This record gives sequence, structure tokens and C-alpha cells, in this order.
Amino acid sequence: MAEKPEIHFLLLLLMVFCFIGVEFISAVTDSADVAALQSLKNQWENLPPSWDSNPTDPCGTHWEGVTCNGSRVTALGLTNTNLKGALNNGDIGALSELRSLDLSYNRGLTGSLSPSIGNLTKLNILILAGCGFTGFIPEEIGKLTELTFLALNSNNFSGTIPPTLGSLSKLYWLDLADNQLTGSLPISTVNTPGLDLLLSAKHFHFNKNQLSGSISPKLFNSEMVLIHILFDENKFTGEIPSTLGAVTTLENLRLDRNSLSGTVPSNLNNLTTLSELHLANNRLTGPIPDLSLLNSLNYVDLSNNSFDKSEAPRWFSNLQSLTTLVMENGNLQGSVPEMLFGLPQLNQVKLKNNQFNGTLDLRSNISQQLQLVDLENNDISSVKLSSGYANVILLSGNPVCNVLNNTVYCKPQDQQQQNQSYSTSTASCGSKSCPSNEKLKPQCCDCALPYEGTFYFRAPSFTDLSNATVFHELEMSLWTELSLTPCSVSLQNIFFNRDSYLQVQLDLFPPVGKYFNQTEIQRIGYYLSNQTFKPSVEFGPYYFIASPYAL
Repeated sequence: MAEKPEIHFLLLLLMVFCFIGVEFISAVTDSADVAALQSLKNQWENLPPSWDSNPTDPCGTHWEGVTCNGSRVTALGLTNTNLKGALNNGDIGALSELRSLDLSYNRGLTGSLSPSIGNLTKLNILILAGCGFTGFIPEEIGKLTELTFLALNSNNFSGTIPPTLGSLSKLYWLDLADNQLTGSLPISTVNTPGLDLLLSAKHFHFNKNQLSGSISPKLFNSEMVLIHILFDENKFTGEIPSTLGAVTTLENLRLDRNSLSGTVPSNLNNLTTLSELHLANNRLTGPIPDLSLLNSLNYVDLSNNSFDKSEAPRWFSNLQSLTTLVMENGNLQGSVPEMLFGLPQLNQVKLKNNQFNGTLDLRSNISQQLQLVDLENNDISSVKLSSGYANVILLSGNPVCNVLNNTVYCKPQDQQQQNQSYSTSTASCGSKSCPSNEKLKPQCCDCALPYEGTFYFRAPSFTDLSNATVFHELEMSLWTELSLTPCSVSLQNIFFNRDSYLQVQLDLFPPVGKYFNQTEIQRIGYYLSNQTFKPSVEFGPYYFIASPYAL
């Protein structure tokens, strides 16, 4: 017997309601996660509008910056959203499935970090760079044993580095730079962990703090795979540990602007992959270090130490990869080696305030890359120049200037013509102007509101800021890796700052329209905060600080 039409309709209606019920249930966010996010919402200002769309279902209604797997929150990323508030109560620790937390570039996030952050035991990435946090770094971070990326740089953290960070055995990126940290670098003992246990780490970025004491020889060993050791601008004392020579993976070593003393360990000559060596502005003594085996070395600065009086070492003329040689106030004497200027990649030689004498010979075999020779305040009595050399030579304060007094070579540096730093051109746009809050997009010449910020390259291997080729490469890598267009990238105000970092103002423009939306801001911020964006190798390690973006 045929079923009645009413039965068909009722069955269909029941199936629809069942389907809706299943969908509704599957979209509901875990109650503990909802409570945690609500607590953060109550602490923070300037949250994205989507956080008000459905207060009880962040996963189902796609709150901006919240990523879910099913009903659980697995990532929270709100970079450069002008957040204001704190992260110092216990609620953040309730997001027990969180894998990634990135709140970088929000200067309005202040106060101390909650110890409950140690409850996020599945966390893989923790980035709080460029915020306004203060107080101690919680030792509970040492419980986050899945952590591979930890960036707390450019805040106002104080106190000592927690020894518990040595428990983070999977960590490859550790950036605590540009804070107010004090004390010594923690080393493991029988009862406590230490930084020497971080055998997976490639990056130790502790520069621009107030760290003190000696650098323990136990900090380094041959099992380490470190490529960047950035300890510059602290208060370290004592000798450079010879165990550094066992870390043969090193590419960048910055120990400059401390109070290190004693001789430079001879086994630093074992670091054959080293491209950057900064030892300037310490109290180092003894012979000038032998760097003759460092065939990858691009940049070396040994200035302002107390090395023994010596003629120029042989390696000055033998390192074929050298682009920049700096040894000011170096107690050097004798003649300047002629073969130094023929090194094929050489760009700058800065040897002022030494005791070089005799004749400076720049007649033959001069590197085509050579831009600057600074020999101010030496004892040079004569100069032989090639008629084809037209770049900067600084000789003021030498006896030769008694004869060449009216020549450009004897003028102070600020009176000599130097190559202008590169900047992205808008010359093709003519005299077109934009409203005060917008800027011209290069090439396209439209007006738009750019995403702005500053790159700080902490150990670049070049010094020629007029080199359009290298900066064009940076522009191209930015618009390619960030999925933008050639019209979207502008580099301006390029210079070496007081920290000897290469500073570059970056403007990124939306490919279409006048503004980036919030999703795009989050995506770009994340690429720059967690180092997904990789510039070419000559730029070296960097960090990026974004400016607020006013949507």
C-alpha cells in the first residue's frame, strides 16, 4: 500500500531538522575555549568587529585571528591590530589546544605575562615581538616543550633569563633581544636546565639588553647547530670562550659593544662558514686574531680594542669573500697592503685612527666594487692613485694633506660626495600627490594607505646602500612571497643606525583598492613576525616592527 504524502513530508522535515541540529552542534566552540576568549575580550580594546558577531561561537562564526580544528581553538593571531590591554590573568592558559600564539606589533599590550601561559603545553609558536610587556619572563614558559619558535624581542621585559628555557629541546628560534634583561646566561647544573641544552637551536638573539657576567665556556659545544649568535650591546665581561670555535655551523657572530677582555681564541679560525664577525668596542688584548681560514667571511669589525701594536696581518689581503674591513683605533702600523684593495668583492675599508705610514698605493688591481677607503688620522706621507678611481678616499689628519690640503681627499667625510642610499622611485608619477594619510604606489601611481613598518637587518654582509640590484631583489622577494604586486612595495630611508643595523622603512600597498582588510593585515604581519618571509642571504638576520594600521 502506498505511503501517504503527509508521511513523506514529515519524514523529510525530520531529516532537515536532524541535519540542522548536527550542523549546529558541530559548529559550537568548546565551552572552556569560549570562556578563555571572552576573558581576553574583556581585557582588550580595539578587537576586530567579528569578535562581536556571535559571543558564544568563535569557531562557528570565524572570529578574526582565531583558527579552530573542530570545536577547539588551535591558533590565535592578532598581529598589528592596535590591541590595548593585558595578558596577565589565568585565562589564556585555558586554551589547552593552542598551537600558535602571535600578538606581535601591538604596543598597547602591556603589563606582565601570566604564569598560566605555561599551561599551553601544545604550543609550537609563541611570538610577542614589538609589544609593551614588562616584568619577568615567566619561568613557566619552560613547560612548553613542543615550542620551536619563541620571540619575545622588543618589549620591556626585565629580570634574568629563566634557566627553564633550557628545557625547550625542540626550540630552534630564541629571540629575547631589545629588552631590559639582566644577569648572566643560565647554564645547566645537576638540578637545573640551562641554555647549553638547546641543541636544536639555530638562533640565540640576546642583543640590546643589560646582560652581564662572563660567557661561560659551558654554553657552547660541538653538538650545537647555531648559525646566529647575537650578543651585541650588553655588559658581558671576561674572555671570549674558546668553545665557540666548536660551533662550526656559525654564520653570524656579534659580540661587539660589551666589555670582553683577554685574547681572541685562536680556534675561531675553525669557523669556516662564518660570514659576519663583530668584535668591536670591547677590551680585547693580545695579537690580532688570525682569520686566515675564514674563507666565507664577508664583514669583519675589530675596532676599538687594545690589540698589540702590529703591521696589517696577512689575511687582510687574502680573504676573497671580504666586502667590508673595519679596524679603527686598532694599533696598526707600517704600510697599508696594496693587495688589500684588489680583493674582488671589497666595498669598504675603514682603518682610521691607526699608525699606518709611508705611501698609499691605489694605482692598480683595484676592486670594481670599492666605494670607500677611510684612512683618516694615520701617518701616510704620500698617495699614488689611478686616474680611473673616482670613489671616496678620506685622508684628513695625515701628513700627506700638508701637500694635498686643497683636494677632496683631505676634506672631512661629511664634505665629500657619497653615493645616495637607494629608495624606491615614484619619479614616473610626476607631481601627483595624495591625501595626507595615503601615499603613492610606485609604478602604478595610485594613492593608497600603506602597511608601514621598519626592517632591522642585524648583520648584513654588504655596506653599499646605493646598490640598486640588492634592493631590487629585496623588493621582488617581498611582493612575490607576500603575494602582492610590483606596485605594492616601497623601500625608503635606508641607513646604518647606531647599533650598526641596516634600517629600512617598508611600505606595502594593497594590490587592489586603497586599503588592506583585517585578514590581509594578519597574514602579512604573521609572515614577517615568524620569519616566514626570507630575504636573500646577504641581508642576514632581521626583525620587523610594524606601525599601527588604521583601517
